[in-house]
Amino acid sequence: MKRMSLRPHQVEAVDSVLRILSEQPGKGVPPEGLRTQVIAATGSGKTLIGVEVTNRLSARRVLVLVPTLDLLLQMATAWRRGGRRGAMVGVCSLRGADSQGVPCTTDPDELVTWTAGPETVTVFATYASIGLGILQRAHSAGLPVWDLMVVDEAHRTSGDAGRPWAAVHDQAQLPAVRRLYMTATARVWEAEGDRPRLVASMDEDSPVFGPVAYKLKLSEAIRLGLVAPYQVLCLDIRDPELHAALTTTEMVAAGSDMVRGARLAAVQAGLMRAAVEERVRRVLSFHSRVSEAEAMAVALPAVAGRLAQESPDTFLPAEQVWADWLYGEHPPSRRREVLEEFASDFLGGKQFEGRDVPAKLRVLSSVRVLGEGVDTANCDAVLFADARGSMIDIVQMVGRALRMEPGAGKMATLIVPVFLGPDEDPNELLTSDAYGTLAKILGALRAHDTETVEALADPRVRSSRPASGEQAGEERLLHDGAEAEGQEGARVRAAAAGVLRFSEERDPAALTQFVRLRVIDPEGTYWRRGIEAAVRWLRETGNTELRVPYVYVTPEDWGAAGSYPLGVFISDQRRYYAADTLEAGRVAELEALGMVWSVQASAWEAGLAVARSYADAHGHFLPPASAVWGGDGFPIGGWAKNQRAAARKTRENATRRDAGETGLSYAGELSQERMEALDAVDPGWAPQGWDVAWQRCYRLTLAHTRAGGTLPAAAGELIVQGEDLGTWIAGQKAGWEQLTPAQRFLLETVGIEPTAADEAAVPGRRSQDERWAVHLAAARQYHAREGHLRVPRKHTETVRAGGDGKDSDGCQETPVKLGAWIDNTRRRAAKLSLERRAHLDALGLRW
Repeated sequence: MKRMSLRPHQVEAVDSVLRILSEQPGKGVPPEGLRTQVIAATGSGKTLIGVEVTNRLSARRVLVLVPTLDLLLQMATAWRRGGRRGAMVGVCSLRGADSQGVPCTTDPDELVTWTAGPETVTVFATYASIGLGILQRAHSAGLPVWDLMVVDEAHRTSGDAGRPWAAVHDQAQLPAVRRLYMTATARVWEAEGDRPRLVASMDEDSPVFGPVAYKLKLSEAIRLGLVAPYQVLCLDIRDPELHAALTTTEMVAAGSDMVRGARLAAVQAGLMRAAVEERVRRVLSFHSRVSEAEAMAVALPAVAGRLAQESPDTFLPAEQVWADWLYGEHPPSRRREVLEEFASDFLGGKQFEGRDVPAKLRVLSSVRVLGEGVDTANCDAVLFADARGSMIDIVQMVGRALRMEPGAGKMATLIVPVFLGPDEDPNELLTSDAYGTLAKILGALRAHDTETVEALADPRVRSSRPASGEQAGEERLLHDGAEAEGQEGARVRAAAAGVLRFSEERDPAALTQFVRLRVIDPEGTYWRRGIEAAVRWLRETGNTELRVPYVYVTPEDWGAAGSYPLGVFISDQRRYYAADTLEAGRVAELEALGMVWSVQASAWEAGLAVARSYADAHGHFLPPASAVWGGDGFPIGGWAKNQRAAARKTRENATRRDAGETGLSYAGELSQERMEALDAVDPGWAPQGWDVAWQRCYRLTLAHTRAGGTLPAAAGELIVQGEDLGTWIAGQKAGWEQLTPAQRFLLETVGIEPTAADEAAVPGRRSQDERWAVHLAAARQYHAREGHLRVPRKHTETVRAGGDGKDSDGCQETPVKLGAWIDNTRRRAAKLSLERRAHLDALGLRW
């Protein structure tokens, strides 16, 4: 296979990445590893950049992470074509012919075996395999450190979108010497009501992602001929049948089959007209329902035939229209076959009795497939039949149209239906629901090309493409702009001219307002509502300072300020202020309301609020250290770890003070008030005597059995919140003797007991009452000797006791972990019988 050569921008990117990922003399590699980012336009060849970086670093063990199975297979082929040698392994569920020759596994031990030895190996894994803990368990089983980890579509691992895969960044779970994060869309906004939120944000110079080594904006990639220029074509649809369907069914169900069918028929007719007028040849049509994607493909040739009969000079005949569909559950072989037909120039004989008929229009409908990075460079148009998916999915759909073979010279067309009522004014863009999809699509485009979309809000930019005779006017626009604002600003406006087009004319002023307020500046609306909500909160609560709990949402009956996430808004402003990105005017406005800027002063309240939210959702407050939670991606795992450390220090110092030790500092301890607040969230939030991971698995197992579930018999049989409970239970049985008595007791309460062999290894196994008696005897012995029951946490008391717990001659000595037992007993005080509590009260135990 001929090795692909690098283009100039790729050479520049590789050199920049190597400067950051190469070890500096005398400095070595930091504990978190070397990290950097490449942010480059979709279709600009980021994959080849990653391959060349790997080759230049002579990285022997490489992990490549991707979001989908389709992209995994495409990546393996691209890396081989780019010159990568050695074994290639997939961590995914593909098998047989579907894996295209790439050996794949989901067994951690098998992965360790396959990648053992000194040979070069490249492992391709999906993010889902990380969510299931496959790679993490492989590392626990002996998988060595990666020389390089390449994280493709890395925006998926940030913010809200990255919660299931936070282990990507964690050296303890996925150790790597170097990490290379690559994406085309480092920041993706999504509007929730009036509140925009960042669903993906890879901040520059972030300690998580590292500094940006190379950045190629979409506008620059278009100028270089790497990516197609684009236009947004709005199909103004005034369909009488659709309007009739909406009118007759609005009292029944707005989403009825009749409405969806009429809507789809109108979209098909609009597409056929646009195909002729815009000369598009290959269209990807995105849907949110499988039934609609299939119906689009099945009915389109018939619609084409009907329209061609009515107007043969305007529409394509049915025999020149090819249509098919795909969805996420289709096997890879089916996807490859359909994509090959989509890329070909003939119908292939499937619909027209074996004749190779040239197809002038090919339409491929899809649902939850053809996602990130999948190569569809032959597509010259994307139809958004509906846009009910997440903003990240829509951003990726936009990227499908922008890809092209270098030098192909195509114009990418994004087709957006706008369903207008029979008498609806097309200029009511600010208030009409008909433009919701368009606002989403322009928001997605903004993630790719911020400058051009924001230029659409300039009233000097026209909303129609200039004809050839208007070239002089175009040049005057460029010249005038250059005089007023500089060459770059005028160039951006000139590029934006004609990007947004409608079937019917629009008032330029209304269009400018629409882009500014519904696409670019929903954040301005968010700010104004936030200030209104803050003023109302101060008035209603009587507070003089803006110390608002993180999860606080204003009541619905507050009018314009109702149902607003005020706690998150206040937290956002603190974060912007700390980063010195909050405008001076906004700072003054907040300070006039009594804003508390210190994040530390409010960090506890914010953390506690998120802790309650996390516990409500998960059934416990035992998050892993890497966990993030909440709409703003609060690092709840790290926060909880810090609180546990403070609680541990508090307990240890209390024991030392009780023992008479002096001079101990209270710095870093957790106050009794805060300890009680966290205990109210989850009494087991800070386990003593074992780690949080053990406690989390136990609690998940307990919840499963209480819900009527049965214990798993094998690894992989039951995975809850990323924890393989089957593997964990087997480990407890195998290591029963290493467990504390309290751990054994807890396991027995959920039906986990050692195997027969383990039982035999524990001579004289006692009942729960007998074990209580032995520990009580140890407590009495300690009290008789020391005069108190302030037992150090790690103290072990040796007693001579028989099966009844009473001292007796000839009985063997029994070590009892008295300090741990005392602490555990305190925690279970509410569940003790009155008799047992009285025994300990008699010994002066401080509860």
